[in-house]
Amino acid sequence: MRTVSTITLTLLLLASTVQADQSFQLTSPDIKTGTLLDKTQVFNGFGCNGGNISPQLNWSGAPKNTKSFAVTVFDPDAPTGSGWWHWVIFNIPADAVGLARNAGSPTSHLAPESSIQSRTDFGSAGFGGACPPKGHGKHRYQFKVFALDAERLDIGPDSSGALAGYYINAHQLGVAEIEAIYERPVSPEPPANFSVK
Repeated sequence: MRTVSTITLTLLLLASTVQADQSFQLTSPDIKTGTLLDKTQVFNGFGCNGGNISPQLNWSGAPKNTKSFAVTVFDPDAPTGSGWWHWVIFNIPADAVGLARNAGSPTSHLAPESSIQSRTDFGSAGFGGACPPKGHGKHRYQFKVFALDAERLDIGPDSSGALAGYYINAHQLGVAEIEAIYERPVSPEPPANFSVK
């Protein structure tokens, strides 16, 4: 009888954990799951000509023991063997409910003062927009907000995305995500007899 009660209690605890995790949500007026990113969120460089502006992000329903947040943007489809980190920001205070549009620009001073934006795979801190190789197909851009059990991560702005990701996952209480997409089709070649008059 005690075994049955223990199993029932365990199942109830697991169910409540899943329910709590499902209540943690990330929304945005700028990006949507499964839809193409706007040119505003495209990188300006590497052959891309976008606005390079991070989207507005809003979150709700974080676990009650959350002590800080982190946000990452990752492209798992980049042809590097290890994906591509487009944005890493952590030490966002627990009372935050989102990030303003263009908070990913360190010079905009729109991110919370306590937060740290660390190095992306573009080689600098701050948001770096989408810029997949031409003709490589649709890439997924995973915008994630993590609820953490630590007020601060003891890493600095020169930390790589992989190192920050390690610390973020070690302290994760919950995660919410928007997965947008973007691609750069190959420009069609002009006909052999094409000429500009």
